[in-house]
Amino acid sequence: MRDVRSTSGETTVVIGAGQAGFSFCARLRELGYLGDIMLIGDEHHAPYQRPPLSKAYLLGDMSLDRMLLRPPEFYPDQRIDLRTETHVTAITPDSKTVTLGDGTRLNYDNLILATGSTPRELPRSLSGGLERIYYMRSIADADAIAPEFASGRRGLIVGGGYIGLEAAAVAAKRGVKVILIEAANRILQRVACSQTSDYFRDLHRSHGIDIREGIGLEALHGKDGHVSSATLSDGTSLDVDFVIAGIGILPNVDLAQAAGLDCENGIKVDATCTTSDPAIMAIGDCACFPRNGARLRLESVGNAIDQGQLAAANVMGSNEPYKAKPWFWSDQYDIKLQIAGLSANFDRIIVRGGKAPSRSHWYFSGDDLLAVDAMNDPRAYMVAKRLIEAGKSPPADAVSDINLDLKDLLKA
Repeated sequence: MRDVRSTSGETTVVIGAGQAGFSFCARLRELGYLGDIMLIGDEHHAPYQRPPLSKAYLLGDMSLDRMLLRPPEFYPDQRIDLRTETHVTAITPDSKTVTLGDGTRLNYDNLILATGSTPRELPRSLSGGLERIYYMRSIADADAIAPEFASGRRGLIVGGGYIGLEAAAVAAKRGVKVILIEAANRILQRVACSQTSDYFRDLHRSHGIDIREGIGLEALHGKDGHVSSATLSDGTSLDVDFVIAGIGILPNVDLAQAAGLDCENGIKVDATCTTSDPAIMAIGDCACFPRNGARLRLESVGNAIDQGQLAAANVMGSNEPYKAKPWFWSDQYDIKLQIAGLSANFDRIIVRGGKAPSRSHWYFSGDDLLAVDAMNDPRAYMVAKRLIEAGKSPPADAVSDINLDLKDLLKA
C-alpha cells in the first residue's frame, strides 16, 4: 500500500461529477489521500442521484435536496474542490494538463475520467430541430419534461427500454395519453427475455399505455416550431403534444479520443481501470473494461460506485483488479424490478411464480445460472445475487419449485 504521506503534494483531477466521480473522490479522502482533489462537472448542481429522474423526481415525490449525494458543505469539509458549470475542452497528457472552457490550465498528477454518457438523439432528418422533443439524462431534462405531464396531453415515447417504460409509467399516472413505439419485435428485447417483456407489456397496457412493437418512427411534423404530429413506419399518423426518445446512450469519449487514449465502445481500460496512459484512469458509464476474456461497458449505479471506489484504492497503491458484480433496478407503477447478473448468451429461462404480481425469471446457460429478473420478489433477487457472485448455480428444477424456500439454495 502506498504511503499516504507521499500524496501530500499531488493533485488529482476528476472530470465528471456524477455517481462515479463523486464515489471516487469520497473514497479517496476516506483512504487518507492528502493531496488536492478537484471534481469538475458541467451541470449547475452538485453530484446527485440520476435514477430517480425518470421516477420519483419526475412524479414530484422526491425533491432536489433529497437527490443530492451529499449536502453542499461536504465538499469544502473534505477539501474537495467542486467546480460546477465548468467545461473541459482538452487534455494534454504530455504536460499532464487539463484545459477549461475559459482557457484556464490545470496540472494533474492523476487524472480520472468519469465523463459518463449522453442520450442517443433522434436523427435531425426525423426531428427537424422541433421543440418539445425530450431526452432523459439530467435534472434539466426532467424539469423540462415535467410540465408536459398533464392530464389529457398526448405523448409519444420512442423506445421500449427501461427509460422509455419508466417515463411511460409516470406519464400514465399524470393522466397523459401515451403511445409507446418500439422498432424491435418486442420491448426490452436488447436487455431481457421474452417472459420479462411479456410481463411489462401486460403491466403497461393494464394502465392504458398503447404499446406498438415492430413499429419505428418515420417522421415528426411541427406547428409553430414545436412537434405536433408523427408518422410511424406503418403509415399511421398521430397527433402528439410532445415526444420523449429513449433510444440508448453513447459513452462520452471525445476528450479521451482527442487526447490519444485508446477507445473501444467507451474509454478502454485495463483490469485496474487504467487507460492507455498510466496517469489517467476511466470509470463509470464511459469505461470499457476486460471481463471473462471480452470487453464490457456497464451503465449502472452499482458499477459507477464500485469502479470509483476501486480506482481510489488503486491511486493509493492497491493495484486491485475490478471484479464486476452487475445489478440493476427499475420502478414502474407499484412494481420494483431487480436484476442481478448479466443475461447474455442464455439458452433457458426458468419462471418462478409467486404471489401475484411477484415473479422471477432465472437465466441459465446449460446448468450455469447467469442472471435473474425479480419483479416484486426481493428474496429471489437477494438469493440469486449471492449465488451468482459466489459462482454457484442451483438445479433448475429446484428454482421452479415454489414450495422450496429459496434460502435453502444458499446452503448447497
